[in-house]
Amino acid sequence: MSAALRFDLSSIEPEEGAPAPDRLISGDPSFRTWNFEEAEGGLYAGVWESTPGKWRITYEEWEYFHILDGYSIVTEEGGEAFHLRAGDRLVLRPGFKGTWEVVETTRKDYVIRL
Repeated sequence: MSAALRFDLSSIEPEEGAPAPDRLISGDPSFRTWNFEEAEGGLYAGVWESTPGKWRITYEEWEYFHILDGYSIVTEEGGEAFHLRAGDRLVLRPGFKGTWEVVETTRKDYVIRL
């Protein structure tokens, strides 16, 4: 087994999903997630994609992500709105609450630490 891991989307089937109905604000977003790494200690890495819509988010985990394609707006409850396009990066820390709005289908790669 190699100590390196390539993010090859054609190598695995994505998991399908959507926001929980009680979090949905608008639209009919659907998710695809290619989770490439699930390491000891609650570390995950992969690629996530969503079609347009808006929903409430609450983070109990730490996440770093890099927008690969699309346009989304992540807004902190009572705070700043982050307009995210290809090339933008963000860290969401445990305790972050707000909304995620996918304006144009968005794809990101991510690293999550529980």
